[in-house]
Amino acid sequence: MAIDHFAINAVDRSAEQQGKGASRRLRKQNLVPAIIYGGGEEPTTISIKINELVKSLEFEAFFSQILTITTDKGDEHQVVIKALQRHPAKGFPMHADFQRIVKGQKINMNIPIHFSGREEAPGTKAGGILSTLVSDIQIVCLPSQLPEYLEIDVSGMEIGDLFRLSDIKLPEGVIIFDLDTEDAHDRTIVNMQPPTVEEVDEVVEVDEVDASDVPATEQSTDNNEDDE
Repeated sequence: MAIDHFAINAVDRSAEQQGKGASRRLRKQNLVPAIIYGGGEEPTTISIKINELVKSLEFEAFFSQILTITTDKGDEHQVVIKALQRHPAKGFPMHADFQRIVKGQKINMNIPIHFSGREEAPGTKAGGILSTLVSDIQIVCLPSQLPEYLEIDVSGMEIGDLFRLSDIKLPEGVIIFDLDTEDAHDRTIVNMQPPTVEEVDEVVEVDEVDASDVPATEQSTDNNEDDE
């Protein structure tokens, strides 16, 4: 999705429009309180129309792409979303945090992972189960190199195969955070497990026996008489 699809209009919040009470009043007006921080500038508090924000949240790329926020004062901010607070029961957005990006300065972002070729994989055709262990990973790159997602082709996986972080083919300039630290951990992100076999208790068939075939000494009688 093109970046211009993520142009958001916002209203600057004054000091009187900040705090818990003010935030509740904004939500009653169908506005979502938010903050823009970073980039060597003072934080900027804003509010966004809830329907506009909800519409943008429908797209996965909204969480991993550069966004443009324009305020009613004409200020324009290039940002990425860093946190989103939702209502615990209803799920609608209650507060958003945005971080300014600086040209030439690398950023840390969580990027979704897409798995392709699941049905074509030999392991799948043999009854195996593809187990995906992560849905996104943290990367480091320049804003201009930020990918929308990372794709992993699993079409060649056999039963018993696995795929690690270090196996991901990365775009130019992109590194994986977990592999670039002193205590780097090259963890598994997907594997092809053997089919699940359910144990079935063995049923032993017993031939039915007719009562007439049972010797008289083995038959029980309720009214036995003593010999005279």
